[in-house]
Amino acid sequence: MAALVAAQRVREAAELAAERGEPSVASDLFERACEFALAANAALTARNPARAMALAVVARDDALAQRALDALVQQAPRDLARVAAQLELRGDFAWAARVHEARGAAAGESRAAALAWERSGDAVRAAALFERAGDPVAAAKTLEASLRRDAMQLPVQLALGMLLVRYDKYEAAVRALQHVPRDSPLRGLALGPLARALGALGLTQAQSEAERELALLGGVEQEAPDPVPTNEVKRRLYGRYEVVREVASTATSRVLECVDTVRLERVAVKIFAAWDTRGTGRDALARFEREVRVLGALDHPNIVPLRGFIPDGPAMVLAWMNGGTLDTMMQSPLAPARSVEIAEAVLRALGEAHRLGVLHRDVKPANVLFDDAGVTHLSDFGVAHLSDLSVTATAAVIGTLAYMSPEQREGKAATIQSDIYGVGAILFEMLTGERLVVGEDPKTRPSGVHRDLDSRHDTVVMQLLAPSPADRPADTFTARKALSALVWPKDVEHAAIRPRAQPASERPSAARLSSPTYGESVDTWTGRAIERVALTPQSLTRAAAFARAGHRALQLVLRVDREDQSVWLEGAPSKPVDRPLMRREVDVLLEALDALHAHGTVHGQVNRDHVVVAGADPLLLFDAHDQEGTTADTDFAQLRRLMDR
Repeated sequence: MAALVAAQRVREAAELAAERGEPSVASDLFERACEFALAANAALTARNPARAMALAVVARDDALAQRALDALVQQAPRDLARVAAQLELRGDFAWAARVHEARGAAAGESRAAALAWERSGDAVRAAALFERAGDPVAAAKTLEASLRRDAMQLPVQLALGMLLVRYDKYEAAVRALQHVPRDSPLRGLALGPLARALGALGLTQAQSEAERELALLGGVEQEAPDPVPTNEVKRRLYGRYEVVREVASTATSRVLECVDTVRLERVAVKIFAAWDTRGTGRDALARFEREVRVLGALDHPNIVPLRGFIPDGPAMVLAWMNGGTLDTMMQSPLAPARSVEIAEAVLRALGEAHRLGVLHRDVKPANVLFDDAGVTHLSDFGVAHLSDLSVTATAAVIGTLAYMSPEQREGKAATIQSDIYGVGAILFEMLTGERLVVGEDPKTRPSGVHRDLDSRHDTVVMQLLAPSPADRPADTFTARKALSALVWPKDVEHAAIRPRAQPASERPSAARLSSPTYGESVDTWTGRAIERVALTPQSLTRAAAFARAGHRALQLVLRVDREDQSVWLEGAPSKPVDRPLMRREVDVLLEALDALHAHGTVHGQVNRDHVVVAGADPLLLFDAHDQEGTTADTDFAQLRRLMDR
């Protein structure tokens, strides 16, 4: 109830800001209230179409997203590359493809759009763009790969057949076009090219039959739109599940958003798709079947429920989680109270699994999902170990490194404490914005980010991350009890924005530095090299992006000192790079730039003055000034020049 009241107050504040003509403030507040469509509309009013685009896509409002894209093309065309990159990082490939298409056909954008459409599951649009870009081979491979996953996609069969006819591949074209049945609405589109292909092969009788059938349908060969919409004919799986779209695809499975036409509810259908893999198919099938058994045994409000199992697939039907993943949610700051609420929900789900002898072994943000009401659900028990917990499980390569316990990374036995470590890792990231890096100590603590957290909160969180399993809580109940014993603030403001008003604080202050002026200094307490730049709206925005990106090749932002009006950076070697960068170094910097672009900032000065090589890795130095007219493409072009010199 308190959360609902707080959300209502935030919304009222947003409406008041909109009435007062402060659309940017209104957009921020509407987003905090999870009113993403209203936040997008306010961003459009504020002439910030890039933000509006991102919010509209989160809101799943296609009409609003199209309005934002149109505004983006008109008002800020230079931001198109950045927006497309952000959407791809979030997994919104269909809208990323539309943004790429909006950039035009120049500079390979047709190919970039094709790749995005392919990742979105729209093979027909992808193939049309590949062909338009002069690469019919890529077009054919895209369509064939889609058919290997599901041979009953009639629009894809039609598109492949028509493509093969255009390039005189008549035998393969006939095989594709004959898959379109007589009772299909697409039959009229298939008959013309089918007749031409049969005639070219000398099969005159079959050609005549196709032409007669075409005449019965109206006598005129129909032309397919470019491209053929893949949703022209609604596909139904297993006689019951009407396909809406493909939402994910891996080497071992595909996940489709569907409508259960019996229950009239939205579901996720996860289909096993690793029959053709060599050497790993049996293992993948075993994991798939294990997940079905585990979910069938678990019935808990914080675990994604299993709606059914289809042996013929094999496929499992899961409840649809419309609220997305924690991975996506963490792109915006979370209040500590909400972060702990999510962690406790995951711990409750794990507690039920542990009670039944199940270790999850892959707790990570991508496996934490939310329903329409924002309720947390744990998913993906495919690598779970199902047995008596007195028998330990060797992790091998199971799990994701940043959230994997130290003992699992070493190939040792996974235990209850291993799952608890995973919860600690995602809680630490929610509270600090920092993803743990294997072999490195955390750069901060929760109290270093949030103004109302102290050493007690740090102790509880870091206990979940203790290197030794024996030092972590004994079980999930103990972990939840420790978290719930403390008060966690409900606001999302960070210490970097509003530092604590504590005159006796032991936090760093300018008085501790060896030089009172901006530039290089030394923290006399720690001996650490510090670089300070003036605090301005521009430097604050860029510092926040550097900090949230959290990549090892980006200069570390230590804090914002409002009293001293400065941003503190970790001191870096002063000698810039004086040689061409190596391929490995370029790859590291590309990762850093991708992380920076994903948080809405372009560097603009990727040059010899801002790149240093210290030890094994390069470092991209902070620059406090916005570079007018620069885009993500500018960063990449500048980086290429550093490699060529």
